[in-house]
Amino acid sequence: MRETKAAVAYQGEAAFKIETVQMDELRADEIRVKVKGVGLCHTDLVFKSGAVEYPFPAVFGHEGSGVVEAVGADVTKVVPGDHVLMTFRSCGTCDRCDDGDAAYCRTMPNLNYAGRRDDGSSVFSNDAGPVSSNFFGQSSFAAHAVTYERNVVKVAKHLPVELLGPLGCGIQTGAGAVMRSLEAKANSAILITGGGSVGLSAVMGSVIQGCSTIILVEPMATRRELAMELGATHTIDPATKDNLAEAILEIVPLGVDNALDTTGVPDVLTASLASLGSKGTLGLVGITAGGTPLPGEVNALMTLGQSVKGIIEGDSDPDEFLPELLDHYEQGRLPIDKLIKTFKLSEINEAIADQHSGGCVKAILLPDD
Repeated sequence: MRETKAAVAYQGEAAFKIETVQMDELRADEIRVKVKGVGLCHTDLVFKSGAVEYPFPAVFGHEGSGVVEAVGADVTKVVPGDHVLMTFRSCGTCDRCDDGDAAYCRTMPNLNYAGRRDDGSSVFSNDAGPVSSNFFGQSSFAAHAVTYERNVVKVAKHLPVELLGPLGCGIQTGAGAVMRSLEAKANSAILITGGGSVGLSAVMGSVIQGCSTIILVEPMATRRELAMELGATHTIDPATKDNLAEAILEIVPLGVDNALDTTGVPDVLTASLASLGSKGTLGLVGITAGGTPLPGEVNALMTLGQSVKGIIEGDSDPDEFLPELLDHYEQGRLPIDKLIKTFKLSEINEAIADQHSGGCVKAILLPDD
């Protein structure tokens, strides 16, 4: 066994603990990556909080990037020395994967959220026993991650690989929701609620699509300012509006063509739906409290031909979409650097506090060595 450093989460404990953990030997289908950077995503914190059932202790992290250190005997996609970013895991053999819908892989929950390999073993362990791994097929809040061919996409070596991990989840979720799921048309109007990394990535995706009206609703002034810098045409502070839908309709009297909610807040969902024009679509990527009903009224939806659409990972097929995003990044059309603030892995708890307070939009954790 090898040793590596990891940020370990324990059930009921607020802070991550930096510990030395043991890594199992590579299996034939596995890839060991030396992590150069990993994004801090809200989903990591939702699972850490216990809101979703998950085996503890655990190593989370699912926006990792780095350099391939070793590969198993069956791996042909990458070789040691390749720079890669990691994304969610899919099987590659079910009908959804065959159709390019990897985000809706039939075995997605087991491959990404079980905390174990397919045979029930864990990549990581400590003196007390197994430490859950395989979160999104990577568990990259660590100096090393063990992942799979379906998880990795090569990155050109002249690009800053340590900053590109968020393309594997938050960026592809926001940009992909606009570019793939909603397929926003040029000169259309779009509403985006929430100005975190997903919402601001949606703003960038809307600019790439050529939307003429891009409205961001966000309470933090710094994020509204950044949205305008990234290409939003209008921003709204919801705290200053008694009726959010009316404020949006003052900008687009006929209603927006698409809306994307990243908040999961019921009142915001209701206002977003009320802001849609005829044939408009509301896309949902924000995590809500369990049991939250869908917004809207059936007859109104039917009369106006409107749709409410759930979206996972921006409907991304990573091998196809992530190279496209990398190209947009390299050409300056996806300036994700403006969202990023870096911390050391050992500063993960400080990074969480800074991201929550609005001190940064997207924290990226770098190795301490």
